[in-house]
Amino acid sequence: MKALLGLINLYEDESALGPLAGHRPLAAMPYAGRYRLIDFTLSNLVNADVRTVGVLVRDKYRSLIDHLRSGKEWDLARKRDGLYILPPAHSPAAANGGDIGNLYFNLDYIYASSEDFVVLCGSQTVCNLPLDQAFHYHLSVGADVTVIGRDCPDDWQGPCLTTDEDGQVSALCRPEEPSPYDIQPLGFYIMSKSLMAELVRRCAAEGGHDLFVDGVVKNLTSLKVCVFRHTGYVARIDSIAAYFQHQLELLNPSVWQELFFRYGIVYTKVKDEAPAKYKEQAVVRNSLVANGCIIEGTVENCILSRSVVIEKDAVVRNSIISQNVRIGSQARLSHVLCDKDSAVSAGRCLTGALHNPFIVRKGAVV
Repeated sequence: MKALLGLINLYEDESALGPLAGHRPLAAMPYAGRYRLIDFTLSNLVNADVRTVGVLVRDKYRSLIDHLRSGKEWDLARKRDGLYILPPAHSPAAANGGDIGNLYFNLDYIYASSEDFVVLCGSQTVCNLPLDQAFHYHLSVGADVTVIGRDCPDDWQGPCLTTDEDGQVSALCRPEEPSPYDIQPLGFYIMSKSLMAELVRRCAAEGGHDLFVDGVVKNLTSLKVCVFRHTGYVARIDSIAAYFQHQLELLNPSVWQELFFRYGIVYTKVKDEAPAKYKEQAVVRNSLVANGCIIEGTVENCILSRSVVIEKDAVVRNSIISQNVRIGSQARLSHVLCDKDSAVSAGRCLTGALHNPFIVRKGAVV
């Protein structure tokens, strides 16, 4: 979609993800075995034929750059347009913790792009969006800003957007009991490039920190802000429990099918590893197993990333095992989340819970 510029804003709240986000941005966290969280946002963009994507990074972005490289896997390695990594702004205006400083710092890139409209998005929401439909809706209703959202879930405790009968946003609030007029924003916003630049400049001049809150919500009386409702599967990664539970939901074939195929496939970095190897004593049930794994023990209701080794007589249940992890012989794991390059020694027994998994940190040996 030549008219639409993609901006992936990585100024996201990572505080509730503890050690998992201590050495990498949220966008680079592994998900569903072979993927990173940013893969879902990038794939939504390229599946809508967005040809230019800028990634606004903040800090700890070495692993993210290693994953994205030239953008070849997303067909964004181009002589014109393509993928751009937009560096953080090291200035007093960027020290407030919000995204305004970084957006202001990169306004020259935004002005130089040939697109007339911008879709701003993050990496915290995992879903398969009809982004092209959302853009056509934005044009058809003549909105200044279109927010992509879904009906507010009963258990959602975050901020909601209240809409009127015409579907126009009237307020941002935290309702005690969500009504049919309350929408949970999914972190995708469409507006014209000129309006976004105007809001960024105004927020920077007035000391605003957050583009959506200080630029859009505080100007609801002067802007026509509409909502495009998404009715499909959504996973919001805002805590360790959510990160763990939503991945295990992918063991449901209907959820997996919708997330990876409904409006287009999900792309990721290709490593060309050998297929997973199942030895004679291996027992694997209801699990997602990535390439490069070697399994000699028992695996049930698990997600295994690339190059995981499960040694003889080890039993791993209801767990998520990241890349290059070795589980020793006769080890017992239940509701465990192992970060990459870690190891569980032979005979160890680790047990967590669905809402509170046992975490093995990156590079740790337990």
